[in-house]
Amino acid sequence: MAATAQGFSVRLARDAADLEAAQRLRYDVFVSELGGDGPLVDHDKQLEKDHFDPFFDHLLLLDEAKDRAVVGVYRLLRENGAKAAGQFYSEDEYDLGPLRRSGRKLLELGRSCVAPSYRGGTGLFHLWQGLADYVLAHDIEILFGTASFHGTKTAPLAQSLSLLYHRHLAPEELRVKAREYQVMDLVPEDQIDRKAAMLQIPPLIKAYLRLGGCVGDGAFVDHAFNTTDVCLVMDTAKMTDRQRGLYVKDRKE
Repeated sequence: MAATAQGFSVRLARDAADLEAAQRLRYDVFVSELGGDGPLVDHDKQLEKDHFDPFFDHLLLLDEAKDRAVVGVYRLLRENGAKAAGQFYSEDEYDLGPLRRSGRKLLELGRSCVAPSYRGGTGLFHLWQGLADYVLAHDIEILFGTASFHGTKTAPLAQSLSLLYHRHLAPEELRVKAREYQVMDLVPEDQIDRKAAMLQIPPLIKAYLRLGGCVGDGAFVDHAFNTTDVCLVMDTAKMTDRQRGLYVKDRKE
C-alpha cells in the first residue's frame, strides 16, 4: 500500500532499512524525549525495538521534501501476526478476552509517534489515512491498543483518567481490563473539570475519542516506559457518518 498527499507519502516498511528508520524515530520520541527504556533498546545505535517488531506491519509517514525521511510511524498487528508472536503486545497489560471472544477481525495499534517538528500539522492525519486504507484492505472490524500519558504518577492525571472512565468506558462486551489494575475513577463525575481534563489528554487519545473510540477498565502504570497507559478500543461498525468522514476524509487527494 502507498499513498501520497501534500508532500507526504504513507506506506508500509519494506525492508530492514525501513524498520531501522522507524526504530530510530521511536528512540527519539519514546526514549530521548519521554524517558522510556526496554531490554532490547539499542542505546548505541539509538534504536527503540522489541521482540514484537518482526511480527508487526510498520506504517511509515515519509516527508517527500526531505528525501523521504521517516517522520511518523505506526505499528499494526493482525491476528495472524499475534498468533505467530504468541500474543498481542498489549496482552501483557490487559486481559483481551472480550475482544478475542467477539469473533470479529482485530487489529492492534501501537508505537504511534510523529517527529516533533511535524506535530500540530497534518502528519498524524496522513497516518490515519494510511491506516484507513489498511483497515479496509484487511476487513478489520475492531481496532485497539494502548495509548499513553507521560509519567507514572496518577494524581496529576486524575481529572483526565476520571473523564475517560465516566464518559468513554467501553461497552461491557468489549471492555478489556488492566491486569495490574490502576483505578481510573479518581474524581466523582460531578466534580470533573472537563476543560482541564481534555487539556491533559494526549492528541492521539483525543483522535480516538473523536472517532468514537472508548477505553478499557483500569489504567496500567508502565514504569519501564515512564507512562500511564489506557487501552483504547474502536468498533468500526459503530462509527457515525461524521466520524467515518474524519477517518477517511480526502483520501484521494
